[in-house]
Amino acid sequence: MIGLVDGNNFYVSCERVFDVSLEGRPVAVLSNNDGCVVSRSPEFKALDIPMGTPYFKLKSGRSTNDMVFKSSNYELYGDMSRRMLQVLNEFTPIVNPYSIDEAFIEISLPKGTDYKEYARKIRKTLLKWIGIPCGIGLAATKTLSKIANNIAKKLPGGVYVMPEDPSEDLRKLSVEEVWGIGSRLGVKLRRVGIKTALELAASNPAFFKNTFNVNVARTAMELCGVHAVSDEDHETLSQSLSCSRSFSYPVTEFDDLEEAVSHYATNTAEKLRAENQVATGAHVYFQFFPEYGRVNMEGGLASSTVMFKSPTDQTTAILHEIKPVLKGMYNDKRRYKKAGVVFFGLEPKVNPQLNLFEEVPLESTKDDLFKTVDQINAHFGRGTIFPLSIGLERKWSMKRNMLSPSYTTRWDSLLETK
Repeated sequence: MIGLVDGNNFYVSCERVFDVSLEGRPVAVLSNNDGCVVSRSPEFKALDIPMGTPYFKLKSGRSTNDMVFKSSNYELYGDMSRRMLQVLNEFTPIVNPYSIDEAFIEISLPKGTDYKEYARKIRKTLLKWIGIPCGIGLAATKTLSKIANNIAKKLPGGVYVMPEDPSEDLRKLSVEEVWGIGSRLGVKLRRVGIKTALELAASNPAFFKNTFNVNVARTAMELCGVHAVSDEDHETLSQSLSCSRSFSYPVTEFDDLEEAVSHYATNTAEKLRAENQVATGAHVYFQFFPEYGRVNMEGGLASSTVMFKSPTDQTTAILHEIKPVLKGMYNDKRRYKKAGVVFFGLEPKVNPQLNLFEEVPLESTKDDLFKTVDQINAHFGRGTIFPLSIGLERKWSMKRNMLSPSYTTRWDSLLETK
């Protein structure tokens, strides 16, 4: 049996674990730079404020005295997600993370065992040990477990086991709501007379493979209880990795831009090492505002592409290659609103394509250095050790004026009892 465990209103739930005063109140977590609503408590949803509503509209358009807003605390949410996975591993050795708040699990119980009761035990343990309420859907395939999970979250007990014949549930579900279909494919499927998940399941997979693509055919098979989506479909290595952020204010100084790019490159290099890959180059860009005055200037991008001397995942080598090109991208007459780094040409580190004329081998003592740095940052929190080139004050960093403490990743943020 395959299950999908999904943390309810995950960002808000993480905030409530450590601040009990938020219970029962309308709470929303905001996106980068406190831009818009990305997570809502049930009480906030009851106010009919949709996901994605800009914060400035809520702040200025109506009274916010009864609402609580929080800046995104990614350090906290990431650590709580890790703890969720650890709890799930207590119940099954097969846990496949799907997103920060979702994970697929595989459960094999002795014949006659009540799967629903077992799922309730998992849910109860998650709530008791880490305080996160979850919905758990169990079914024969991943696609069906997704549907079961959506049903579970609407039930008081938060658990739903899809029956052997899921026809009744599939009949109620529009084709657009099926995992992997969405609105675009849904329009095309409706043109050929397929409006519900049940109609999708009843059609010939070969038709979808020839008319649409293999993924639609796999989805149809999964709805019939046939395993067609493998773990590899969700664990393929990245073809590129990127990091970018909007600044909290218009940046005009080159040093601030250089610090920001160094910071993003450092974070992306960490992701690169986590995938055991190396990059052959990077694309760097600054995005600037339009200017209106005596002479109008359009907004746009300044960018540069850098090819590394040899494929690498080492932060210092990457920064050494990137930083020299930044000065040529800078214009002191422009105001910058965003910067970013994209690593491309990714390949497995175990067998990279080396440069014939490169004297320094890829494998070096610095591999051990960055392995140690990553381990320390994973244990004590990201940014515990960092290159000095990313700066100390980082005034350009994204605005998070309503940020809660990083309760589980920083010693100075630990809760104290009195």
